[in-house]
Amino acid sequence: MDALPLLCRFTAALERLLSARDPAAFEAAWTGQDLDQLAWEALALARRAHAVVLEPALAQLDRRLLAVLERTRAFLEPHLVTFRVPELERWQHAAAAALVGARWGVAGLRTVVADTQAPLARRYFAFLGIAERHPAGAWPLFERYLLTPGAHHAFVAAAVEAARYYEGHADTLIRLFERIRGDQMLRRFLGPKILESLYVLKDPRSLPLFEGLLVAGHTDADVDRCEVTRALVAVRKLTGRVAPSTKFGDADGPAIRHALDDAERLFEAEPLWPAPAIGTSSTGPAAAAATSRPIDNGTRRSAVPMEDQDRATDLAYRRDVVEP
Repeated sequence: MDALPLLCRFTAALERLLSARDPAAFEAAWTGQDLDQLAWEALALARRAHAVVLEPALAQLDRRLLAVLERTRAFLEPHLVTFRVPELERWQHAAAAALVGARWGVAGLRTVVADTQAPLARRYFAFLGIAERHPAGAWPLFERYLLTPGAHHAFVAAAVEAARYYEGHADTLIRLFERIRGDQMLRRFLGPKILESLYVLKDPRSLPLFEGLLVAGHTDADVDRCEVTRALVAVRKLTGRVAPSTKFGDADGPAIRHALDDAERLFEAEPLWPAPAIGTSSTGPAAAAATSRPIDNGTRRSAVPMEDQDRATDLAYRRDVVEP
């Protein structure tokens, strides 16, 4: 989907909010345009488009968001102040980061990330923009977040997902998984992303971890979140054999082979982010594998992960962040 028409639709929707005469009309305009979905789709596509042509549209959107924020705060209505103002603030941070990326590229985004006085949500969206572009020289930045205990989990998650584009660093992801495996909340959030990146990298050093998860991994009905299923498919790809596990009693029967075939097709079906611009990413088999698979939005992640919204919501309230 093209980012520019969505940005224009989003800006037009904000114009309707500006013309609302009272809180009831404001809320009706918000819900009637399905603004939550439209906003995150437009902002995510704009952040990933890397096109200078989006700069005027993003600049206009940024101005409209600031105007709508001022208008919404003026209503002094509890529902709008509690729910709509924070959401508008998140959108404005995301739009500002996308505008920096359109104007100054990775260098500009890195400046935002490095500015510890900037709002944390804005720094996160700038960091996410770098991760989605995964330029060749950015690995040290991602590595700092992966190695720093207590770094904000939203930043760590973006770094984990970027790591699949950098060969030779599987050991960093393995150490991260071992460090967080005892924290059930972090493991549920970061674990599937770490194992997915290790699966894409296909590094033999990850084999002991996957083999251990065959008997000690968490199971889940969602194969994307099931550590044992991910480990079974990864071990089969790395060794060519179907290993015994706690999830399947018959280690080499037709049922498990069929289940693993289905899981592997699902794992191979969709990259997290589109391929970067030529010359901006690390090259090699892992990077190629991570960017070459076709996108299938029907069964796995949508084109716009709602984690963008969830992580930004958390960033709005957390201030106990360890700086790498």
